[in-house]
Amino acid sequence: MLSSRAIRSYTLRQGRISNAQRNAYETLLPEYGIPFSAKQLDFEQIFRRSAPRILEIGSGMGEATATIAQQHPQNDYLAIEVHTPGVGSLLGQINMLELLNLRIIQHDAVEVLQHMLPADSLNGVHIFFPDPWPKARHHKRRLIQPAFVSLLCRHLKPGGYLHVATDWKDYAEQILLVLSSEDLLTNTAIDYALRPQYRPLTKFEQRGLRLGHDVWDLIFTRKQH
Repeated sequence: MLSSRAIRSYTLRQGRISNAQRNAYETLLPEYGIPFSAKQLDFEQIFRRSAPRILEIGSGMGEATATIAQQHPQNDYLAIEVHTPGVGSLLGQINMLELLNLRIIQHDAVEVLQHMLPADSLNGVHIFFPDPWPKARHHKRRLIQPAFVSLLCRHLKPGGYLHVATDWKDYAEQILLVLSSEDLLTNTAIDYALRPQYRPLTKFEQRGLRLGHDVWDLIFTRKQH
């Protein structure tokens, strides 16, 4: 089990926050945010229904997250993001789009998984464009590591999926190796998957594609037994 967070997959930058993001953060977090605690979540109480549950780790500015939740009202989504500008941005989108099926936790994903999420509670996990930490000496900070994937698997229902996308080739190769080495997971494709329709193209990704950059999607499912 991951017992410490001596090495984190992110750094808390001060960053620039817009007035709109700050206002959304200050006024909407109590309504759409879930504070971190050591108590396990009751999804049915939070969303007031029983529905498929998807966890998104690292929602960034929330553009793709809000789009997915809006286009799939039959699912409930829980986003995890540590950076305040991104949290504020997503809160504003939740409010503007009146999304009843999306909530956010501003905290470290590992600690949320360890303390807040019940076992076998997730139908899917999205990790889109995690920080690639491109310098070799920083690869230890990359989020997708064997211990973290093992932790994720404990929270995925049998048949649930893990979807990771990256635009860094060497990170894609590492992710493929790590996921393929996890006994509880099976690949839905031969190596890399086609981008599923539910994952929208972000502005950042569209710009990269125009510049000739590739994107790799990896979709694995938890084995039934």
